[in-house]
Amino acid sequence: MGHETMMPAKTTTTLVFTYGTLKRGFSNHVLMQDLIRSGDASFKGVYQTLDKYPLVCGPYRVPFLLNKPGSGHHVTGELYAVSPRGLSRLDELEGISRGHYVRQQIRLAAAEDLETETSSSSCVVEAYYAHKSYEEELWKRNRGRSFGAYTENEARGYVKRNDRPQHLSFLDHIRIFVSSPCD
Repeated sequence: MGHETMMPAKTTTTLVFTYGTLKRGFSNHVLMQDLIRSGDASFKGVYQTLDKYPLVCGPYRVPFLLNKPGSGHHVTGELYAVSPRGLSRLDELEGISRGHYVRQQIRLAAAEDLETETSSSSCVVEAYYAHKSYEEELWKRNRGRSFGAYTENEARGYVKRNDRPQHLSFLDHIRIFVSSPCD
């Protein structure tokens, strides 16, 4: 390869932990691919959360990480380094300004470290959690059931944003979901 172009030093990247539809093989990964192509994101590897967190599905099989350390599982996901431009694209997708998700810190361990129970390398990165306004109701609605990874199985039945009823907002969908009876 020879001369690899170094990213200019002034470009500060943010490490972002993705656990749902942004992962490889899932519906929103096209955005990540766009960002990788434009040099605004790079894949850093598969990681797990150092603490246990609940990962649950909401309406339309949309995955949500709940900021409740100690409950749930060590969640497996993918780590990306993203540019400021990439981060603003992700914030837009995740509806940060609209109260859909909140971006906060999370501690990760390399997946292989958790298996050997060595905590040699943990790092603090950013993740998109369910917004506080509905987090508790979502946890109750899932009856404390959560999973360690969003896989094809959990994603079965996922409905893309454009295919959902358009007269309802994202938060309307959540309100309807949390107030509906469990199946």
